[in-house]
Amino acid sequence: MAAITSEIIFDTAKPARSLWGDALKRLGRNRMAVASVVVITIFAVLAIAAPLIARHDPDFQSRARANRGNGGTDLPPLWDSEGKPDYWLGTDNLGRDIASRMLYGARVSLVVGFIPTFIIVFIGIVVGLNAGYRGGWVDSLLMRITDVTYAFPDLLLILIMVSALHDKPIADIFGGLLLIFVALAIVNWVGVARLVRGQVLSLREKEFIEAARSIGTPNWRIMFTHLLPNSLGPVIVSATFSVPGFILTEAFLSFIGVGVKPPTPTWGDMISSGYNSINTSPHEVWVPAACIGLLYLSFTFLGDGLRDALDPRMKL
Repeated sequence: MAAITSEIIFDTAKPARSLWGDALKRLGRNRMAVASVVVITIFAVLAIAAPLIARHDPDFQSRARANRGNGGTDLPPLWDSEGKPDYWLGTDNLGRDIASRMLYGARVSLVVGFIPTFIIVFIGIVVGLNAGYRGGWVDSLLMRITDVTYAFPDLLLILIMVSALHDKPIADIFGGLLLIFVALAIVNWVGVARLVRGQVLSLREKEFIEAARSIGTPNWRIMFTHLLPNSLGPVIVSATFSVPGFILTEAFLSFIGVGVKPPTPTWGDMISSGYNSINTSPHEVWVPAACIGLLYLSFTFLGDGLRDALDPRMKL
């Protein structure tokens, strides 16, 4: 009788990775996206640690008559021969420390960038999921509301809201930040809603959704545990591109004087204040402008990287 032999074959194939794992790996290979994450992280750390890093009160006016003996006036930046170590970027036309105001201004810019984004993503997901999955009159009603909102020019509506309510009590909440949040969110959720609706329409007839319906899974569970996770890729990319737009809009509103109320330091207000002395102290304009531009480019490059990383057609 022939000997019976058995051969054990070990599977040496690489373990399967999830879509998010593949996306993270692709993102890590994108040098511009990684550099953008580093820049954004540095800005976030500086903003959070502003009370520890800033050497002076950002609202302290050394040019005020009562404070002239407490810090000098109109100091040049540190690279000037007359600059002082305690005032890295010198002082502005009111004798306020520019470096301290830059640090606290980063807080406003990042908060205005992220919080309205979370609001519009939440509203857009709720509207888009219900419109795309339920269909019928629900879809028609929600999409008509979306179309009406989309018809208004974004910046014009924001300017009208902020200008009309600038002297109202709502404009004093959090130094005017709440009004900025509402104005930015009320006109920008439509893009996310349309994006989510399109994703849901392409997914709701798939086999895994039909299987979930056949076993009696509630509609809300199908929407939030099956449809939403498979629609998040484009939503994340869209949200990443929204953040720099909100930062730039807030800077523009502060520049024209209808943004966050003084004395809260913002980069847009600093550019507006420094514009009058641009010939003698150009750094009062280009330093906050450079920070806005750097942060804007970082989020844009990160959005590009996420768009490529979350595309399942991209190969490792």
